[in-house]
Amino acid sequence: MKKGRQIMYWIIGIFIFLILGILIWFSIPYSPMKAEFAQLHNQQNSKMQIQNQVFKQEDIADLPMPVQRYFEVCGFIGQPKMSNMKISHNDVDFILSSSMPKLKIKCTQFNSAEKPERVALIDTHLYGIPFEGIDAYQAGVGSMKGVIAKGVTLFNQTGAAMNKSSLVNCLAESLFMPNFVLQDFVSWESIDENHVKGTIAYYGLYASGIFTFDKNGFLETFTTDDRLYVDTNGNVKQVKWSAICGDYREVNGIKQPKSLQAVWHLVEGDLVYFDGHDTFIQYNVAE
Repeated sequence: MKKGRQIMYWIIGIFIFLILGILIWFSIPYSPMKAEFAQLHNQQNSKMQIQNQVFKQEDIADLPMPVQRYFEVCGFIGQPKMSNMKISHNDVDFILSSSMPKLKIKCTQFNSAEKPERVALIDTHLYGIPFEGIDAYQAGVGSMKGVIAKGVTLFNQTGAAMNKSSLVNCLAESLFMPNFVLQDFVSWESIDENHVKGTIAYYGLYASGIFTFDKNGFLETFTTDDRLYVDTNGNVKQVKWSAICGDYREVNGIKQPKSLQAVWHLVEGDLVYFDGHDTFIQYNVAE
């Protein structure tokens, strides 16, 4: 009987030790995903070339009029050309899938201006457990990985479809970092006074989409058919996708959108899976 109680006490002690260890592991700021994100960002940052020029009217003279007007109304003319962009999404409603609850996330993202490269870190909790995700596109390879409890991989999507979708993301975000717009791998086709077709070609891939501007010249939406949607059963299909931005505010002399949404236009209805309410953009960020 005494031996049985000792075994029970050992089991309880080990259980308590494991629970305390898990709680401490969850509470410390370090995580393998954050370390991986820092490494990817440092790799991207090491190739950054600091620009010593400002945007001039002649830089945009050959662009379609809606894009020229966007440069002007947002205040980029006369501002320094940027080498990279940091986007902080501080208040985002996010949906991993229709079968999972809506999450409140923070997302930190870095884009390169010289070539299509980007890396983003998602940080949140799923059922009270830390959940982190990395959305990366470097050297033509796109990937999206999600990890729960700092060590259990929920998904790790790679492949040709992810490569092209990641290239589309770079195009969708191009006007937030206008020096990217001036690169040779981006081309433009005027449609009318409020619509422009943009095309990006790099790493042997190309993708395109339609940019829509409002009557004041601000970017409203980017829509493309060049992204593939993966449903909860793993089925891949081509679905129209849009990025929607608005609520422009002035930061350091430049007008930038505060709200940003990403939408899948599914047959059963639109799925707004990324709904950001406090987006903040910075340029030439080293850390």
